[in-house]
Amino acid sequence: MASRSAVASAVAFARPATCRRAAAASVRRCVIVLSPAARTLTTTAAAAVGPPARAASAPRRSVPVPLPRSTAVSRRYSAAADPPTKLWTFADIQRQLQTNEDKNIVLVDVREPAELRETGKIPGAVNIPVTTAVQSFHVPEEDFEDAFGYPRPAKDKTLVFYCKAGVRAKAAAGLALHAGWKSVGEYRGSWLDWAEHGGPVEKVDGGK
Repeated sequence: MASRSAVASAVAFARPATCRRAAAASVRRCVIVLSPAARTLTTTAAAAVGPPARAASAPRRSVPVPLPRSTAVSRRYSAAADPPTKLWTFADIQRQLQTNEDKNIVLVDVREPAELRETGKIPGAVNIPVTTAVQSFHVPEEDFEDAFGYPRPAKDKTLVFYCKAGVRAKAAAGLALHAGWKSVGEYRGSWLDWAEHGGPVEKVDGGK
């Protein structure tokens, strides 16, 4: 009996030890299996994060690039494509009225009709209001005559524009050049300069 009890006790004691050894071996196997995975995960995470960010470099200073010579030449040519307008003074207009030395000249008052009725106009000038009839230089000749009651100046005439202070006259000169007139002038002083110098005035129907 004593021998059997001793054997049973030895077996009972051996089982936990065997289980412990098996468990330890299992754990070692798990560690061996998981270690490559851990290394793989570590490698993948490191690749996702990427290399350390470099310090931001100072912004580069931009250097202007000169235009090609051909571009500059073409711009100068374009600017000089339209003939320049001749600038007229009070003395020029007065001399033209007194001598009519250039029968090809047409004075054009580009103010509104109400302004002409208020102040009168330079003698012999025709009225083409550039503000309310800006298309006047581009419409057909018959439409122009229907609108204003007189023929539109021919394109071989020299048109000299004036307004109240010179701004509208400059705009009208540009429109005339664009529409095909080749000889165009501006009286920069316009009506204010004419009145200040005491130039002759032609009254307009309905005016004072």
